[in-house]
Amino acid sequence: MNNTLVVIPTYNERENLPPLIQRLLALPVQVDVLIVDDNSPDGTGKLADEIAAKHPGIHVLHRSVKNGLGRAYIDGFKWALERGYEFIFEMDGDFSHNPDDIPAFLDAAKEADLVLGSRYVNGIRVINWPLRRLMLSTTAAKYVKWITGMPFSDPTGGYKCFRRRALLAIPLDQIQSNGYSFQIEMTHMIWRQGLRVAEVPIVFTDRFQGHSKMSRAIIFEALWMVWKLWFQNGLRRRPRFSPASRRSAVPSQAL
Repeated sequence: MNNTLVVIPTYNERENLPPLIQRLLALPVQVDVLIVDDNSPDGTGKLADEIAAKHPGIHVLHRSVKNGLGRAYIDGFKWALERGYEFIFEMDGDFSHNPDDIPAFLDAAKEADLVLGSRYVNGIRVINWPLRRLMLSTTAAKYVKWITGMPFSDPTGGYKCFRRRALLAIPLDQIQSNGYSFQIEMTHMIWRQGLRVAEVPIVFTDRFQGHSKMSRAIIFEALWMVWKLWFQNGLRRRPRFSPASRRSAVPSQAL
């Protein structure tokens, strides 16, 4: 077993899954993969089982119903923690996230508890988005920063690497959001405890196959979630603890 796991939630990603797995297996660093499939009608889960049967580092977690991105990741994180993985990625299954960026994440994770893949640090790197979607995303990033105080350029991004101790430090069962606000909530819970968060630049390419999962409900969930996080943090726009004090408080079994 490798110490790095890439968690990929899938729903109707049959066309994208085989080439994505090939790219991950060809990386210069070794990673295991967990495919979390929500009973895809197109047979993605069955195909994932067939791929896993050929590769010992590929695993599949089947969920009986489509229950949202956030719940899929939480189930994947729990699976990873139970098996002792040290570096745990979340990555889309539609090639919007480039697998070749994984070594850069791992390098940054040597000095961080959470590494965010940023589309907007030192410029904008987004491909195949209409201007309206890009403006929505960049405005959302500023909105989150203004309310919560998190100093990150891309708090809604979904390409991340968690250190094991970071996931152990937060109550995963208390995570409530499911859409893009899930990304904000996870980052905020880690940041506000004084854990170290880094950003690495990525190029985001919107899917060329399939359909986006964006909806009005997802947008509205994110709008009110940031206010809830601000209240949870005692109306602070800074972490509750300093990074140094927080690291000294992390239990030894989490390291």
